[in-house]
Amino acid sequence: MRGNREGGLLEETLTQSVIGSFYDVHTELGFGFREYIYALALQRVLVAKGHRVDREVSVAVYFQGEPLAWQTLDLIVDQRLVLEIKATELLHPSATQQLFGYLCATNLELGLLLHFAREAKFYRVICQNRFKRPRLGDRNQEAP
Repeated sequence: MRGNREGGLLEETLTQSVIGSFYDVHTELGFGFREYIYALALQRVLVAKGHRVDREVSVAVYFQGEPLAWQTLDLIVDQRLVLEIKATELLHPSATQQLFGYLCATNLELGLLLHFAREAKFYRVICQNRFKRPRLGDRNQEAP
């Protein structure tokens, strides 16, 4: 999957829209809510802008060519961008690695980690499909 590269950034227009929406939500709600609340607010803003938003999407993780378990993604926007939402005072050092793992389990290449802390911050994470290990087995199989 090759994403749009306007201006040199992968999915630049889409990510700008999402990041702007992220800051709008943070400005209005501030810090202190659960991730679920931020996800609902962000979904509402993005849908109002004309984006398709899928929440709590389950994807199978494969091991040795067989489905191993399900992983739940917070949000997928326009079937092209994975969003991981964190609502903590401090961001755990492995948060971007978690998002990278989510990308590895999908055919999507780009994710944004949106940190709803006292100061709003975001992080871009890329996992290009050309570097992913090919999965054996059918993606439609059920994971345990």
